[in-house]
Amino acid sequence: MSAGIGSAPLFACTKCNSRHPFEELSQGQQLCKDCRQAHPVVKCLYCRAEFQQENKSTICKKCAQSVKAYGTPTICEFCNLIAAFIGSKCQRCTNLERKYGPPSTCDQCKLRCAFDRKDDSKKKVDGKLLCWLCTLAYKRALQKAKKRKHADHGHVSSHTSSHHNSHHKDKSKHHSGVPTLFSRSSAGHHHHHHHNSSSKKAKVEKSTANGSASSSELADITSTDQMIAMTQLREEVASLKKQIEQKDKLLLEKEKKITELKAGQWETEKEMRNKIQNMQKNHQEAVESLQTKNRDLQKQISQLSSKKPKAPTAASAAT
Repeated sequence: MSAGIGSAPLFACTKCNSRHPFEELSQGQQLCKDCRQAHPVVKCLYCRAEFQQENKSTICKKCAQSVKAYGTPTICEFCNLIAAFIGSKCQRCTNLERKYGPPSTCDQCKLRCAFDRKDDSKKKVDGKLLCWLCTLAYKRALQKAKKRKHADHGHVSSHTSSHHNSHHKDKSKHHSGVPTLFSRSSAGHHHHHHHNSSSKKAKVEKSTANGSASSSELADITSTDQMIAMTQLREEVASLKKQIEQKDKLLLEKEKKITELKAGQWETEKEMRNKIQNMQKNHQEAVESLQTKNRDLQKQISQLSSKKPKAPTAASAAT
């Protein structure tokens, strides 16, 4: 902190260490306007906690370390957030269960993820038993409703005061010659009418604030549910892509084996065809050689039978 003579004290930004008035720094981390714009506050994709974004990462530092150590998280069985790095529960639900016992049903999202702290924490959320996400959404909605209520109340009060002053001047001019009794009754009637109108306005403002709070809360919870659903769909798409890649690899390996088997079968069939052709050729040559030998033998037999003398018959012998 530094202060000049006759000037307001200046405070250092926790990020860039530049000096600014205390009103210009953020309430939580004491950041200046430039650092808040350069490093906006975003919600972690996994644990849904708010953190200062530095390198356009969608997950906080704690979840990034857990991803490196344990891999991609799974869905928590209590809060349905994709933040269960170890087992089936996220670290937040594990710690709360160890401290406060088993969870109860949340009055807003109807999930079994609200832990009864048994203290004055319910008073901050209108006596409801809410889970961590619904509590954050309810507090943000109440804060927005309070800001709107203060802005609307300032605008209505300034408008009412100006309207009352102008009406009072016109009334004093109009009733300047009227008796005192009538002026008192009219003044009392005007005061009663102003009180009724102000009470009606207060009721309308209260109902408007409650309606805006509930609508903002529902919108915030709906956006949170949509983000969770989108994250689950992304995880499912990523797992399906991994399965498709694994199946593609298996198909490629099988196709490679089929190609190798076909090549081996073709080689085997080629060898068998060559063997059959050689056997048929050898068989034909053997048959031809045997046929040639048979013809030669038949010729020799015919030649021998033609050269042999005929034997004398019985008639010639008797004569």
